[in-house]
Amino acid sequence: MNEWIIRQALQNGLSQTTANYAVFFLTVIVIALTAAVAYKLSKLIVLKLLVRLVSKSKAKWDDAFAEHKVFHQAIILVPAAVIHIMSPMLVTGAVWVSRFAAGMMVFGILLTADRLLRVADALYRRTEASKTRPIKGFLQVIRIVLYAVGGIVIISVFFNRSPALLLGGIGAASAVLLLVFQNTILGFVASIQLTENDMIRIGDWIEMPSHNADGDVKEITLYTVKVENWDKTITTVPTYSMITDSFKNWRGMTEAGGRRIKRSVQIDIGSVKFCTAEMLERFSKIQYIKEYLERKTDEIKVYNQAHSVDSSSDANGRRLTNVGTFRAYLEAYLANNPRIHHGMTMLVRQMQPGEAGIPIEIYAFTSTTSWNEYEAIQADIFDHVLAVVPEFDLRIYQKPTGSDLKGLMQQSEKG
Repeated sequence: MNEWIIRQALQNGLSQTTANYAVFFLTVIVIALTAAVAYKLSKLIVLKLLVRLVSKSKAKWDDAFAEHKVFHQAIILVPAAVIHIMSPMLVTGAVWVSRFAAGMMVFGILLTADRLLRVADALYRRTEASKTRPIKGFLQVIRIVLYAVGGIVIISVFFNRSPALLLGGIGAASAVLLLVFQNTILGFVASIQLTENDMIRIGDWIEMPSHNADGDVKEITLYTVKVENWDKTITTVPTYSMITDSFKNWRGMTEAGGRRIKRSVQIDIGSVKFCTAEMLERFSKIQYIKEYLERKTDEIKVYNQAHSVDSSSDANGRRLTNVGTFRAYLEAYLANNPRIHHGMTMLVRQMQPGEAGIPIEIYAFTSTTSWNEYEAIQADIFDHVLAVVPEFDLRIYQKPTGSDLKGLMQQSEKG
């Protein structure tokens, strides 16, 4: 056909060079149109057919192929194959066009493989194992290697050289490559350590003050760990920083089923005193400590009699105090609270007295790890504690406020 066109062009007075150019451009136009028609038909017929088959399939896993447009990328191979097959029709430049088409086919394969990796990640995310063993970082490494190898193959095909020669040149420039891909290498090593040591999972609540991260882990990739903070901002932490810097993981608290309460109230030291008979009679009406008082009173009575204690002074022998009775009440109150986890540590302790009074600390765990419920339980407990303190003739220590000073001034004026 090319010879016939050249012959006709020469008969019409055109030169040999002009005829050759005319044949070349006409052939290029024919090849381009054929490739475009093949691509269009593939999209209209083959692609729609594949998408329809996937949508009608009862299986759910194949929906990921349509969602990530795997078939759309694979269609690129059709025009590339057409160009490669038709390239011998060219009078000149056939070799270069053939190489270009071959490189285009390799590029299409790379894009399709990239989409398949995304499908693999999407399918894996649907499993429970993805929360403890995320593979996105590993897939990113595979993607980098894939594109690196694909780029070498495309260049070797285009220049008709062995890929081994290019790989040899890359080996000589390995020091530069190590510098360029430093973050990638560090991220890859960190991803392996995080996964193998089970240091972090998707959904974990972590605190990392050095990067202002405090929230749930949403994504673990080769380069970054995405954390959604409680104020709904997103913090991206370099993956290798999770190895080099310290962070707190609250997963243990979640798995244990209880969240710690560790808070204290400050008791005014001036309100601490020995219990009188009237106070003990009044305290005995409190159900939580009725048995405690009976047992403790008998125990103290036996001790004092055995040691011939002179009861004329409260400083002699053993005596109940209002703050000690208050601690016993708090222990009984927590033991009878259904929202406290009774399978974990629960205690009420007196801390070292200071300038703000005597700290009475409650150390216990709630029966839930939900933040909202935890705060509500903790607030209810200390609402009750603050309200019940006066029942034991105790006072909460509080620094003087403006109203306190105003009251003193009014009293002095009246006096």
